[in-house]
Amino acid sequence: MRNFWRGRPRCHETGQADAILDLLLEYGINHIDTAAAYSDSEVRIGHWMREHRGHFFLATKTGDRTYKGARASLERSLERLKVDQIALIQLHNLVEEAEWQTTFGPQGALKALIEARAQDLVRFIGVTGHGSQVAAMHRRSLEQFAFDSVLFPYNFTMLAIDQYRTDVEALIKLCGERGIATQTIKSAARRRWQSDNERKFSWYEPLRERDALRRAVHFVLSRPGLFLNTSSDTTILDDILEAPSETPATLTRQAMEADVTHYAMEPLFVPGVSDQIR
Repeated sequence: MRNFWRGRPRCHETGQADAILDLLLEYGINHIDTAAAYSDSEVRIGHWMREHRGHFFLATKTGDRTYKGARASLERSLERLKVDQIALIQLHNLVEEAEWQTTFGPQGALKALIEARAQDLVRFIGVTGHGSQVAAMHRRSLEQFAFDSVLFPYNFTMLAIDQYRTDVEALIKLCGERGIATQTIKSAARRRWQSDNERKFSWYEPLRERDALRRAVHFVLSRPGLFLNTSSDTTILDDILEAPSETPATLTRQAMEADVTHYAMEPLFVPGVSDQIR
């Protein structure tokens, strides 16, 4: 199943976290994606790893850009996750120019991750990102280093932006040629919250209507080679995990455009307008 769970700090009780694990096991999900920056997510997941480490491909991220910072971040992640090796370590949201230059510099974060891989502390190295420039930046990163995976937003509204769609298509083509895993996020995004009073669970508002959510999931999974990472909003996790086995009544461009209109969907990132997470 091309469906991953993204471990986010949305479960404040161990019992809630354990219930999510039971759901993942029920649906056969075997990839957990988290990050050092996701509050206590690594600690919650580490509680599971004592018993279920062999079941999961475990991925996390570091947002540090220097060698020392990334090395320290990785060591904390190993301790919090209670594992001796992380399957996939990713450079978290590597999009900004200054951060990119530091990361690829002589004492940058990438050097620390390459060293950790040589020491068997990690198996694979990836890069992730948000914003309208991420696909172009990922291609640039792949020119510098042979990353094993990339992660970027992919949904109907984002691909309606001509330049973003062009950049994504070029990235997917390159990844296909090189055998690089292409992970997608934000499949279930409706739009940014319209006011701070609305905000809950995630920084953006997800789709909740079952048919629209099903179409959004199939929009990603209908394309060969793409992996779908679930929403950080665990209240719709069950629906997302069920969606791949439920064929939507319609998955046409007209149906997707109708969803955009009916649910007032908007791209999360617009060049020059809203290109940051808030």
